[in-house]
Amino acid sequence: MTLLLRTTAPLRPWRRACRLLAAALAALAWWSLASLAAEPAAAAKKPPAVRQVVFVGSNWDGTVDVIRQRTKTIRRPGPNKHRLVFRRVARVNMIPDIEQRMGEILTNPVRLGYFLGIRELIGEGNDQFVDDVYSSNDGRLLIASRPSLADVVAIDIETGKLVWRFVVDGQRSDHMAMSPDGHHVAVSASTGNVIHILDTATGAQVAKIESGDSPHENTYSKDGNRLYHASIGLVYTPADQPQVDTSKGKRYFQIVDTRTNQIVKRYDMAQKLAEAGYPNMSSAVRPMALAPREHFVYFQVSFFHGFVEFNLRKERVTRVAHLPNLVPEMPREQYLLDSAHHGIAMNGKGNRLCVAGTMSDYAAIVSRKTFKYTLLKLGQKPYWATTSQNGKLCYVSWSGTDSISVISYKKRKEVAHIPVGNHPQRIRPGFVRTSWLRSQR
Repeated sequence: MTLLLRTTAPLRPWRRACRLLAAALAALAWWSLASLAAEPAAAAKKPPAVRQVVFVGSNWDGTVDVIRQRTKTIRRPGPNKHRLVFRRVARVNMIPDIEQRMGEILTNPVRLGYFLGIRELIGEGNDQFVDDVYSSNDGRLLIASRPSLADVVAIDIETGKLVWRFVVDGQRSDHMAMSPDGHHVAVSASTGNVIHILDTATGAQVAKIESGDSPHENTYSKDGNRLYHASIGLVYTPADQPQVDTSKGKRYFQIVDTRTNQIVKRYDMAQKLAEAGYPNMSSAVRPMALAPREHFVYFQVSFFHGFVEFNLRKERVTRVAHLPNLVPEMPREQYLLDSAHHGIAMNGKGNRLCVAGTMSDYAAIVSRKTFKYTLLKLGQKPYWATTSQNGKLCYVSWSGTDSISVISYKKRKEVAHIPVGNHPQRIRPGFVRTSWLRSQR
């Protein structure tokens, strides 16, 4: 700021000093007001600092374990060696409202009937309290589907308090997916036969999309413009032979345009498999993995030991990978909810897959090019496979032995084994706030 003083006669020294002091004070006041006005805006734009972690949802005890990964340097003569170290830093209770929910269920005969049915038919005699879990991108919330309670909730990670709750259509919630921008979460309503699209901040429903019987898996495209969804049908019925496959209900693989929430493609995968020379396979698409450019999707189907390669552009099955069946004498009726395999992921380079061989108790690292595989027997009843943020590791949950494996795609071997809660299922990379993580030491 420049101050111009115009005089017609020489000023006395004290008058000149006073005017200069007034100008300096005015400039200081202007600068202070500008700083105060700018400070709140700058503070509002600054997002909270977050750290990447891994979340493991344990379905039967209703908890989520927070796993932190660090690189430890082992100093030795010559080059230093780096080793990955994984540590559970916290366990979050995802059913803080269980007494209230149970009070509602016990006074509602319809809800009680479904609650007990889920326990016996799907939960193997146990209640299902955490099927799927994601964190909000700002690291504040953990969002989980709770099948036995037929809802989706958001829990504040720092306080452990319930922030919002959404009750799904029907009587059971299932698999979820979070949009890449973190704004929406898609959740399957098993008996409602719809997909709910929810706002992650508020839990408000944004859209509701039609599905087949027993909506199940959800996967967003990298740009978030498409949602790949599959319904698996009535997996808890005893009619498991191919001759009575139609009794399983309507099962679709469908693609949803998330900008309009309209279904743009819908396939019967049993028909597509038959057209490719693979008759008598199920229409029920289980977990899936998208290749990096999303020209291909790899998915598991009910009762099949292996996975299917589907060309999304040409809309046809191109290959089928057969993996070992280590329980050849087991009847199909004893397969866990019809799934021979349940869990598939792909590394960041797009050249290897990680497969959970649920009924055969193995994980497999499979070459995408040749389908050659390495089997890893590291626990019992593997139930999910997820790729790490950097694309180099695969996390596999062992629901039968309450632990997870960290497997190197490159080395095709386990690099860490971590005990977690009762019946781990979904594993999801996500975020927590740095300030909270420091408080857990």
